[in-house]
Amino acid sequence: MKVYGKSDIGKVRSMNQDYMFYSTEPVGVLPNLFIVADGMGGHKAGDYASRLSVENFVKYVREAGTQIPIRVVDDAIHYVNDLVMDEAEKNQDYSGMGTTFVAAFIKDGTLFVGNIGDSRLYLIDEDITQVTEDHSYVGAMLRAGEITKEEALHHPDKNIITRAIGASRDPKVDFFEVDLEPGDRILLCTDGLTNMVDDDVILDIIANEYIGDVVDILIEEAKDNGGTDNVTAIVIEPFDEEVDRC
Repeated sequence: MKVYGKSDIGKVRSMNQDYMFYSTEPVGVLPNLFIVADGMGGHKAGDYASRLSVENFVKYVREAGTQIPIRVVDDAIHYVNDLVMDEAEKNQDYSGMGTTFVAAFIKDGTLFVGNIGDSRLYLIDEDITQVTEDHSYVGAMLRAGEITKEEALHHPDKNIITRAIGASRDPKVDFFEVDLEPGDRILLCTDGLTNMVDDDVILDIIANEYIGDVVDILIEEAKDNGGTDNVTAIVIEPFDEEVDRC
């Protein structure tokens, strides 16, 4: 397995509110783990929400013991959701903070994904397929056929999300399973990439560039197109024998 990841502040924001983690080595009961999170809130609150969520998710998974892996992921997301809400209630500076969260692991040739918010996971083979669904106002309109994909990309309300860690005490998490094939690549990313770079361009870069260069190329493409948000991406080549890890 080969994995590369990077987070960049972009060209406009003064702070990076994205946070990521990846490991090709076991993390508790999980054989590997890949996470991206995009924080939201006032000054420093989004940064704190994403970091608090990712770091404590990893800690929870490491200490969870021998449970069903996907159950551990679900329990860990609910655990960090409570942490974020507790911190927001205790400290006025963190009031209203939250974060998107995509966590994935690969076991026996199958990709398992848990998602809340509008950060994304894609499967890339001959085509590019968005595995996760955006939990956003615009995403809901797109799925209902009320707007086109092009209209969604430029909609004024595209940043309004309908689900996030920190939004409610009982978060609804989506789960997905994907059977992987040799040659597949996987992308986890925040909307700082997808709002700046079209899917067909992402496909072209990931399908045709050396995997070690892909993340840097994607981030530079997003920045060349405006870089209005933080940009985070993790690219995975599941069946490569060489290993690079965070």
